[in-house]
Amino acid sequence: METSKNNPLTLPMAIVIAGLLIAGAIFVRGNETSPSKAVEKGRVAVQSPPVLGALTLNPVDETRDHIRGNPGADIVFVEFSDTECPFCKRFHATMQQVINEYGKSGKVAWVYRQFPIVQLHSRAPKESEAMECAAEVGGNAKFWEYADRLFAVTNSNNSLDPGVLPQIATEVGLNKTSFTDCLSSGRTQARIKVDQEDGRRAGINGTPHSILVLKNPISEKGRKAILDLMEQYRDPEGNLPVEFSLDGLRVSLNGALPFPIIKTTIEAILK
Repeated sequence: METSKNNPLTLPMAIVIAGLLIAGAIFVRGNETSPSKAVEKGRVAVQSPPVLGALTLNPVDETRDHIRGNPGADIVFVEFSDTECPFCKRFHATMQQVINEYGKSGKVAWVYRQFPIVQLHSRAPKESEAMECAAEVGGNAKFWEYADRLFAVTNSNNSLDPGVLPQIATEVGLNKTSFTDCLSSGRTQARIKVDQEDGRRAGINGTPHSILVLKNPISEKGRKAILDLMEQYRDPEGNLPVEFSLDGLRVSLNGALPFPIIKTTIEAILK
């Protein structure tokens, strides 16, 4: 779903329909409690060939990106997320587990890019600005502290009172005056727009969506293992929540896939 000024979904009904389609797609692909529901009962799953695409993505930039872990890791998760998306809240916790297990060894790193979907979550864009202001005022470490706290306190779906944003800044040790000055200025909006445009070029239309940037091309064995793993999340239209770049250096994962699935995917790539 597009969220820029040029968004063609300007009619209220179109926005509602698009929102429902996205929410439904994310639920099917990210549902960790009933993965078998992604395949119709009695239907024989047919193994499709690897889905290939360009997966165009702005390169990870240590001077610009919010990075948790080693930028030179074997696998860098570039996650596009919306702070008021309930599936993003779930996946944020999953990625914390991933970094706890693989971050110290330098095997996996996590990059956060902003993809607020204003048609569904009108408060998400300002929360994205708040996260970027945390980075402006306190640097990379404070960005992650702020992000962790924000996802911890929101109940998603526009439930977070905007008045809490400066409070979170104080809780994580940021200068409140500098933070509120940044937040009221709107100067981080341009950066957020760059992230959104980057995500659209990569084919992203819902959140959470991660593109794994690999140091080495994925093997055919690893590719097949991941395809087999994702069969349980095939939707009724036959789509899988995974895509591979033509050069084998990027893997796209759509939805709030649970930690065991992410862990198995990582292991398949690292072998």
